[in-house]
Amino acid sequence: MPLYDYKCREHGVFHALATLEDCAEPQPCPRCAELSARIILLPPEVLNQAKASIQAAARNERSAHEPVFSTPETRQLEQERRSHGHRHTRGCGCGHESKGKSNLFYTADGKKMFPSMRPWMISH
Repeated sequence: MPLYDYKCREHGVFHALATLEDCAEPQPCPRCAELSARIILLPPEVLNQAKASIQAAARNERSAHEPVFSTPETRQLEQERRSHGHRHTRGCGCGHESKGKSNLFYTADGKKMFPSMRPWMISH
C-alpha cells in the first residue's frame, strides 16, 4: 500500500498507508483520531523554480507528444533558422546537421579505404 500525506487541523501533517481506492478518503489523525483530509506536498525546489525553467519544462513536455506538421510557413522558418550565417562545427547546438568531408577514398586497385575512421573495418 502507498503512503499518503494528510493534515490534521490541530497536529499538522502525518502520513498514513491507504489503498489506491481509499487514498482520497479522510484518515484519522494518529494523535486525536479526528478525520483529516489528504494533501499533496511539493518539494521547495518545485515551488521556487524560475519562470523560464517552468516554461521550458512545459514546452518540452508538450513537444514530446505533439506531432510536427510541415507547412510552407514552418519550412520557411526552418530555412531561415538554418541559414543564419555561421560555420557549423560538431556540437554547435544550432540544430543544423552539417555534412562533413568524408575520409573515404579509393586505392589504385579500387578498394575502399577509411584512414583514421574505422581501422578495424574490413572493406567490401
